[in-house]
Amino acid sequence: MGFVILLLLTFTTLPLSSSDPNDEACLTQLSQTLKDPLNNLQNWTKSTFANPCSGFTSYLPGATCNNGRIYKLSLTNLYLQGSISPFLSNCTNLQSLDLSSNSISGPIPQDLQYLVNLAVLNLSSNRLEGEIPQQLALCAYLNVIDLHDNLLTGQIPQELGLLARLSAFDVSNNKLSGPIPASLGNRSGNLPRFNATSFGGNKDLYGYPLPPMKSKGLSVLAIVGIGLGSGLASLVISFTGVCIWLKITEEKMAAAEEGKIGQFMPDY
Repeated sequence: MGFVILLLLTFTTLPLSSSDPNDEACLTQLSQTLKDPLNNLQNWTKSTFANPCSGFTSYLPGATCNNGRIYKLSLTNLYLQGSISPFLSNCTNLQSLDLSSNSISGPIPQDLQYLVNLAVLNLSSNRLEGEIPQQLALCAYLNVIDLHDNLLTGQIPQELGLLARLSAFDVSNNKLSGPIPASLGNRSGNLPRFNATSFGGNKDLYGYPLPPMKSKGLSVLAIVGIGLGSGLASLVISFTGVCIWLKITEEKMAAAEEGKIGQFMPDY
């Protein structure tokens, strides 16, 4: 009897399961910045944000829970618009973020650097603009960075090559420019290497492993050579013409002088 009473007392003194305030802020802000024209996220309501998880069970479509915390967000191909909230960084237990195949615009928030447990980042096939944040290199556990088919500009941050766990990387079909960082294009040792398909479709991006850029028109040396050749040819033609003119003039003058002398010579 005493054991049963002790057991009941133990259970009554245990704290009740409650949501993490950071997760609640994260989900609330994300729902406010994303636009859902087809109402695919109809269950994403304030009341659910207050308690989105129960252990490993999630009450939010597209969310996966782990021990009462948001562990994974996968909102793909839902025709979502709007932008990515920087407050997404409040989901500090997040290990996978997949917002691919939507119409999300705006920049990639620098605040994603605070998702220190993030292993998968897939924002591909959207309308994201601006530069790739170099701060993503602070997410040391990143295995996947997939940003293909967006409108990203600027250069690929050198710092991303420091991600030792990075095994999948794709920034193809953007508007990136400049050289491909050697730390990404020429990975050595046991680090996975990325081929040209990871970087293709960026008009002003160059460097290994992309093929050499094709020459557009005549090179500078060819143009200079043609110019010098044309100048030399013109000079030779001009010099030849002057020589011929001088020769003809000289012959005419000689003939004229000969005629004058003949007039004054006496007849014998």
